[in-house]
Amino acid sequence: MVGGFNHNFRYRDQVFHVQTEDSGVKKAEITSLLYHGGTILARQTSSYADIVEQADVLEEVEARMKEQHKQMLRDLKNGGFDDRINAMGCGAAEEVTESQPIEQPIEQPIEQPIEQPIEQ
Repeated sequence: MVGGFNHNFRYRDQVFHVQTEDSGVKKAEITSLLYHGGTILARQTSSYADIVEQADVLEEVEARMKEQHKQMLRDLKNGGFDDRINAMGCGAAEEVTESQPIEQPIEQPIEQPIEQPIEQ
């Protein structure tokens, strides 16, 4: 099993996280995940069952993992996940404007205030 890769990437004034890991030769899959705030926005899985018997399997898996990881970063940078980012509401923060206070009468006003000292 090859160790994984993790990168934080700033895009549209937000931090996204890309993680790529190897499941091991029994399952023979490489999985890359794109996260924002702990939520998975995208997943890419590829099989390497075709090379598990090769002598250099670990080197080849590492090379494939690096390429898949870099491709997910490139896709993010080039807007490939913008539809998902927008749908999840995690794009760049919109301008916040000051709102007016809500004026709502208290239905049951306090008749007698409590005037007890707080014990220390």
